[in-house]
Amino acid sequence: MNKKEEFIQIYENNIHRRGADNLLAWLKSEDSDFFTAPSSTRYHGSYEGGLVEHSVNVYECLKDYLSRERTKTHYGMNYSDETIAISALLHDLCKVNFYAVDYRNAKNEHGIWEKVPYYTIKDQMPYGHGEKSVYMISGFMRLSREEAFAIRYHMGFSGIEDKNTIGRALEMFPLALALNVADMEASYYLEGNKSEN
Repeated sequence: MNKKEEFIQIYENNIHRRGADNLLAWLKSEDSDFFTAPSSTRYHGSYEGGLVEHSVNVYECLKDYLSRERTKTHYGMNYSDETIAISALLHDLCKVNFYAVDYRNAKNEHGIWEKVPYYTIKDQMPYGHGEKSVYMISGFMRLSREEAFAIRYHMGFSGIEDKNTIGRALEMFPLALALNVADMEASYYLEGNKSEN
């Protein structure tokens, strides 16, 4: 099973909220590049299909983190399968139709200059990162407050906003912290800086 099939299976098995089917239909449509987009231009997932791979990896990391007895007992984190799937699979929805392919000159292994493709940013909706994902999801289905804050603040302290605001959000909404941990684990440990280019 490839990452697109895995994503769709997880989505369909866990997300049953009103409007979820319309969101998935849009992700599969020609109006969305979700299943072919990279996850970044230079870092983790900077290759075709990187975004869907990252989304599935974050789901697996979040599910694992939240299944730990210490997480449930000491921190009181107990979320539905639907909330886990929504938060993880859709946290980077803001990257749909966000990247474009451009070309630059580079030397090949024989020392000859040639044009090579690379990803560049072509943001058609400059609305931030986490907040843009929340906005896009909300056009299809309603999020709980905790889901919305988790997706909004999934970047944790690597976000550009006021650190006190980030700290308060992570304290008030434990799912936001859990999603941040899962996102970092997927980005740095599972995906790292590998690239197919």
